[in-house]
Amino acid sequence: MRTTGRAQGATRAARHTSATPWVMLGMATLGFVVNFWAWALLSPLGPLFRDTGDLGDLSESDVSLLVAVPVVVGSLGRIVVGALTDRFGGRVMFPLVSLATVVPVLFVAFFALDSYALLLVGGFFLGIGGTAFAVGVPFVNAWFPPERRGLAVGIFGAGMGGTAISALTTVPLYDDAGERAPFLITAAVLVVYGVVAWLVLRDAPGRTVPSAPLGQRLAATARLRITWQACVLYAIAFGGYVAFSVYLPAYLKTAHGLTAADASNRMAGFVVVAVLMRPVGGWLADRIGSVQVLGVGFTVVTVCAAVAAGTPPLEAGGTVAFLAMAAALGAASGATFALVAQVTEPSRVGGVTGLVGAAGGLGGFVPPLVMGYVYGRTDSYAIGLWLLAVAAAAALVLTFTIVSRTATAPKETVA
Repeated sequence: MRTTGRAQGATRAARHTSATPWVMLGMATLGFVVNFWAWALLSPLGPLFRDTGDLGDLSESDVSLLVAVPVVVGSLGRIVVGALTDRFGGRVMFPLVSLATVVPVLFVAFFALDSYALLLVGGFFLGIGGTAFAVGVPFVNAWFPPERRGLAVGIFGAGMGGTAISALTTVPLYDDAGERAPFLITAAVLVVYGVVAWLVLRDAPGRTVPSAPLGQRLAATARLRITWQACVLYAIAFGGYVAFSVYLPAYLKTAHGLTAADASNRMAGFVVVAVLMRPVGGWLADRIGSVQVLGVGFTVVTVCAAVAAGTPPLEAGGTVAFLAMAAALGAASGATFALVAQVTEPSRVGGVTGLVGAAGGLGGFVPPLVMGYVYGRTDSYAIGLWLLAVAAAAALVLTFTIVSRTATAPKETVA
């Protein structure tokens, strides 16, 4: 009986241990969702502020700046937060980032809604929420063996769907429940998550803690071949996703004559497909290799961007082209971080993630500017879409040459 009891206890312990990585993944993904929800709060309200005139006569450039500030700050902030996660671990950084984001959310709710200047200040610090991505990747990576990291990091990356929560709820709550409602609800969710994360999250056993100073580690990370290679790949893959999720409604309204509601619904479909394909890309990278998934993804983007440049009717191939691009961009985003996890030493994953995540976020704001500039001078989006096709083709060549060699090199020779 005593032996049986010990065996049962060992079995329960084994089950608990095997379940722990998935619990950590679930909590990390939830944290990504919640923080990205907060990060994107101002984006849906920008056009509303312009149309109502409550903040004065705002130009399109004013609205663009208001929307861009949190994204730019969140992207650049990932560089430092990723390195700090390597040092202090996700168990500290997830609650810290979540609770720190509460401050600008409440600042906007109570002090900034009637002042454009204060909204810019609040938006600057809302960028803190966007750094959660650089916390989650090294945290999740450490919990899973190499053969499952692509799937795990891909599942975590699907938390970027938190921006969709903001897009769907912010304006209705603002209109129906009061201007402060979306911010107060988001702040409450962040507080609850921060407390639960502190109680539940645990860093992976055996996590390697770097001892070098922050600046020295960032400089060493920047010298890794995988860092700049993944930055290029992610700037095109995730940057393309961000660009279309921001600019697709305007493109569809102008190029295809859709109503605002129809254009927004189609944009939501684009986002959903990309989000769902991100973990699929990570899973496929585990099975057939990151380079192969990236190669297929960038091939699809190249072809579909070229097709879209001809502005085919949506019912005669246009919709298929954009949805196929969404799937390819999502899968390539997942495969990029599967590659990072596979070829980077665990103690450096946070630093690499920070730099690569920053490149992806910043890459998302270049294409809309180019598309708008080109359309303003040519009344056509073709040149902008052809430039996307060229960039994807260049990423394809990079993938099967330099990146392929990096992927097969031993970790200790990657730097």
